[in-house]
Amino acid sequence: MDIFVAKLSSDTTSDHLTELFSQFGTVLSSKIIMDKETGRSKCYGFVEMEDEADGASAIEQLNETEFMGTEIAVKKSEPRSRDKRPSNRRFGNNDGRRNNQNRQSYNDRNDGGDRRNYNRDRNFNRYE
Repeated sequence: MDIFVAKLSSDTTSDHLTELFSQFGTVLSSKIIMDKETGRSKCYGFVEMEDEADGASAIEQLNETEFMGTEIAVKKSEPRSRDKRPSNRRFGNNDGRRNNQNRQSYNDRNDGGDRRNYNRDRNFNRYE
C-alpha cells in the first residue's frame, strides 16, 4: 500500500519515515520529496508498506498526530492520472499548443462579413 505523508518537518528524512511506519508493519520503501533547484525538502513524502491492513492501520493511527514538531497528514496515496495534467489556461487546451479553433476570428465576432468589404462598402456609400 502506498501512503502519502504531508506537513512534515523540513528535517524529516526517509529513515525517520521508515522508523515511524515500521511500528505498524513492514516498510518496503520511504521517500522524502526534494526541491530540484534548492535541494531542500518539500515537506511531504511517500511510504510503501507491504501489507494493506498494516498501511490502513498506520493511516488511521498517524493522521493528524505530531511528528518531529509538526502535525502530519497521512492518507492513502492515489496514483497520478495522465489525464490530470495542468492545462494551458491561456489557450484553453491541455497540450500547451495554440488551438486556433478556440479563438474567434474577426468575422465571427462581428456577425460575419469581410472587413475589407465592410470598409469598401462604407466608403462607397459615403460618396453617394
